[in-house]
Amino acid sequence: MSDNATAAPPAPSTATGQPGQPWSGRALAAGRRIGGLVIAILIVIVIFTALSKPNTFLTFTNALGVMRSMSTIAIVALGLTLVIVVGEIDLSFGYMYGLASILIGVAWIVWGWPIWAAIPLAFVAAFGLGAINATLVTLLKIPSFIVTLGTGQLVFGTTLLVSNTATLNPAYPPVGKVVPEGEVAWFFSLSNQELPFDIPAQAIWMLGVAIVIGFILSRSLFGFRLKAIGGNPAAAELARLPIVKYKFAAFIISASLASLAALLDFAFIGSVQPNAGVSLTFPVFAAVIIGGASLAGGRGTAIGTISGALLLAIIANGLALLSAGSYLSNFVSGAVAIAAVVLDRFTQSLRK
Repeated sequence: MSDNATAAPPAPSTATGQPGQPWSGRALAAGRRIGGLVIAILIVIVIFTALSKPNTFLTFTNALGVMRSMSTIAIVALGLTLVIVVGEIDLSFGYMYGLASILIGVAWIVWGWPIWAAIPLAFVAAFGLGAINATLVTLLKIPSFIVTLGTGQLVFGTTLLVSNTATLNPAYPPVGKVVPEGEVAWFFSLSNQELPFDIPAQAIWMLGVAIVIGFILSRSLFGFRLKAIGGNPAAAELARLPIVKYKFAAFIISASLASLAALLDFAFIGSVQPNAGVSLTFPVFAAVIIGGASLAGGRGTAIGTISGALLLAIIANGLALLSAGSYLSNFVSGAVAIAAVVLDRFTQSLRK
């Protein structure tokens, strides 16, 4: 009998659901995707540098502005990455962003709570939304797309109700209310600290979140199991992995990071509107997909998501400096996102 007849078939990969693909192969594929993103970022930088006359694009001041503008998208996208890796979709993060900032503003400015009590209220709401999303998805078996689409609208309605559709600013509290100056100074310092070289404080927050999420996805058992559940749900169930618990964690982290981004933006801008966060859905999703996460689940990296957010921020910034108009920015961002999905499908077919 020949060796081919007795050789055992390659073992399937429970982490991605792609049969016979070793960890080294997946790492190489991820490295190539990141390498391609870096090349794309460099090409875009060269193009905008050449088109910007006089050169206002390739300056240190503009680079700091790009870092700050990408931080919100990146922080929220890092939370969404966990949900997509585990094989689900979250469409409620933008509305959670709006509710979190409004809850902080209303509790602090209107109800008269101290800021140190108002901030935890936003994260309690995030925990509740994440738990509701996970419950409906895991226990009632409703597709996450439908669940989060519905809960997002419920959250948005709650935001309008709580805020009474009013813009909130601690400098202009309601009649008879006083916001302590010490609390205002501390709150604004969260995003406006004076750092060396004028580096935006939000960029430091973004870096910290990226390090934590990167460790979770690449160096922890939690991240390995997230990929296993998203990449091959049937195998994960046979292996008796705690699927429900991990999906609960992913949805709760996603909502919590949306709340963190809302908190930092509120502290930077100084005011908040009830429709804040509504426009986040597309750029956040685009950053995750451009960064190499698969909508089929099982694949995604923190550095990829950060790179996707950086590419989108550079494109938006460069087009704004050229006074190209918002329509062209939306057109280019949409084209880049579609190209990323096409590339993902193509690479999946090659691996198969």
